[in-house]
Amino acid sequence: MNAHLEQRGLKSHTKHSIGLLLLIMMSISYACQDDSVSTSTDIPLSFSLDTLRFDTVFTSLGSATRSFKIYNELEEAVILDKIQLRNTSGFFRLNIDGVSTPLAENVRIEALDSIYVFAEVTIDPDNPLSISPFIIDDLIDIQAKNSVYDIHLEAWGQNANYFPNRNANGQVNYISCNLDEWVWDDPRPYVIYGALVIDSCRVNIPAGQSVYVHGGIAINELGVYNDGLLIFLSNASLNTFGTADEPVRFLSDRLEEEFLDVSGQWGGIILNAGSRDNTLRHTKIRNSIVGVSVDSTSFLRMEECEIAYTSGSALACAHASVYAQNCLFYANGGNSVNLNYGGSYIFNHCTMANYDNQETAVSANNFRCSDAFCEGPIAVNGLFAEFNNCIIVGNDDDEISLSDISDGDQPNLFVYNFNECIIKVDDLLDPDAFPNFFDNCDNCLNSVNSDTLFVDRDNYDYHLDTLSIAIDKAQYIVPLNYDLESLPREINSPDIGCYEFQK
Repeated sequence: MNAHLEQRGLKSHTKHSIGLLLLIMMSISYACQDDSVSTSTDIPLSFSLDTLRFDTVFTSLGSATRSFKIYNELEEAVILDKIQLRNTSGFFRLNIDGVSTPLAENVRIEALDSIYVFAEVTIDPDNPLSISPFIIDDLIDIQAKNSVYDIHLEAWGQNANYFPNRNANGQVNYISCNLDEWVWDDPRPYVIYGALVIDSCRVNIPAGQSVYVHGGIAINELGVYNDGLLIFLSNASLNTFGTADEPVRFLSDRLEEEFLDVSGQWGGIILNAGSRDNTLRHTKIRNSIVGVSVDSTSFLRMEECEIAYTSGSALACAHASVYAQNCLFYANGGNSVNLNYGGSYIFNHCTMANYDNQETAVSANNFRCSDAFCEGPIAVNGLFAEFNNCIIVGNDDDEISLSDISDGDQPNLFVYNFNECIIKVDDLLDPDAFPNFFDNCDNCLNSVNSDTLFVDRDNYDYHLDTLSIAIDKAQYIVPLNYDLESLPREINSPDIGCYEFQK
């Protein structure tokens, strides 16, 4: 019995000894692995990016934090001698592997592992306006033995007017001026939040001013809709006074490079029913859903304007009055120009380059349906539309669509004229459509895809190519002796479209 107990005790002791020995060996193994640090003088590191870019920093808002990763791809740990902001007294701050510091030394990255480096930028709102807008940049220096790396930091900072305030997104904000003028002439740009409904104001915007609109989805008592709207009621008007050198700009408040040509970021400009005395001069509108919507009995005059990168139509009109000269519409998700429910329209020397969708460049009709299938009552309003010296082209065979509710039985309800225009039509000429279209298209050229027109259509350069079929083909219109860029036109033989080829 005692011998048996001693044997069991020996076996038990042996098992415990072996287990302890294994634990010691594993500990030694892990200790050796933890202590295994590369002794190479060249330490290969990789990074998740080479430039850390921040959103535009409107100074009263500060900035979001951005980060990148440093990867050690070796099978042993490495020691970074330092990670440091080159300008330690600048705008940026670092947080390195959980520690807030402008300089970290002897930073260890385990084998096949990585660390995060966080950066933040804050702009001093008390900086003088003479240095705003401004670009802020810095470098993060990273050194490991003889290997030296750097990461660029870039941020754009501007003082700005937040209207009505920076927390108004998703809200409908009503403004009244009691029929007075409201001049947006602060040297700082304007940043619009929410839906801004303007009543009894004549809004005047001088040359060089930028209006940034904060978009997104709004959810409130009105329902769910796209945020970022400038709405002018019947007693309000919008007037911009841009120049070729200093245009007025309406665009998204997302100014990082990857957002510059993104459409649908904010709602658009709406001239509500009855809004009169609206004039846009040398004005660029970008990144919206609809560029400008002109509602019933409203009037808009556009001179030397550009509307681009819209997810819907550039210019959407309904029973309105519009005069446009030397205007360029491109990169639109809908029609370049949509003339709905009649109205009165004149376009002189305009270019509608509709290469980015399957809609026509110009769409016009003289009715409005009360339901989606036009099975209910239909409202009718006469259309007068005139296009002179215009380029109306795009991807499709037809870039003009016309719809007359009277089917030609009441000619006065659907009056259209194209004079000295470059167009694209095919199916529009079918017997059941508008076979006599060219009776109302005087000296027009029906373009084909092989025709030379623009310098670089793929890169949105719609200046006329040296071999453009638009050169010298227009008729002089008094007093349009200049083009979109305020460059002179030849009076005897001007060019079709918004640009005059400069010989």
